[in-house]
Amino acid sequence: MRRLYLFGCLWLYSVLALAQDQAATRTFRDTRIINTQSVEMLAPRRLDLRIVHRFGDLLGATGGWPTFYGLENAADVLFGFDYGVTPNLMMGLYRTKGAGDRRQLLNLNFKTRLARQRPGMPLTLAATATASMSTMSRVEGSSSVSSFPEFSHRLAFSGQLLMARKLSDGFALQLSASAVHRNLVPHYDTNTIFAAGLATRIQLTKVLALIADLQVPLNGNQSPLTAEKHPDAPAYYLPLGIGLEIETGGHVFQVNLTNSAGIMETDYIPQTTQSWADGQFRLGFTISRLFNL
Repeated sequence: MRRLYLFGCLWLYSVLALAQDQAATRTFRDTRIINTQSVEMLAPRRLDLRIVHRFGDLLGATGGWPTFYGLENAADVLFGFDYGVTPNLMMGLYRTKGAGDRRQLLNLNFKTRLARQRPGMPLTLAATATASMSTMSRVEGSSSVSSFPEFSHRLAFSGQLLMARKLSDGFALQLSASAVHRNLVPHYDTNTIFAAGLATRIQLTKVLALIADLQVPLNGNQSPLTAEKHPDAPAYYLPLGIGLEIETGGHVFQVNLTNSAGIMETDYIPQTTQSWADGQFRLGFTISRLFNL
């Protein structure tokens, strides 16, 4: 009986080890694609110090030579870190300048992996939750969002379900479903915005890959599906980003172009008012450094 028990344990261990070996790895090379988060996770006790920068409009009315094609302006900036808590849980804390109604944002993010692509499981699934708080000074006597009548009006939240498949060593595709809730919005806006997203990664060379992502709001003035827009609402556009990903010695450097000024989901999904067609896209880059703790 003891030998049978030992044999059963060894057999179970070998099955689990084989399944782990067959699980898809490195579907994407970074925890973020451009705007959208990816299904990738940090290993436990790994710290990722991160800087993300978005310049001003490359062309259009506020771009071109007078602003050195947007390089003299900063639409949004992120400083912060991500930390791997367990193999399937990571958290992040960031400070962003902010590009919408709320500025000087503190952002707390959690991501968990729900399932991993392997035989019998066609997708890697992950979920994220983000809370953003504006720390900007209240604008007294204003009817805008920045008047912050109550503390809760400084808060915004987002949640995402990410579904990705590694179709080959050089091609990955990801779909996402998002919800963004802001406690206070202008009179013409909607508190909760839902969105569907698409992202991809295509390997070009051993160290170079093409990345792209797109978010499509499904309701409110932000959505192309909404037939009648509020007359006071600004023109909204779909956040679209394209970029190059460069692997250097185990680290990933990213340079991209996107029409979204904001970096966080609570910012860019409901508040992208810049148009690619009008030259209102900007250069951006991401620098991250990994540490083992």
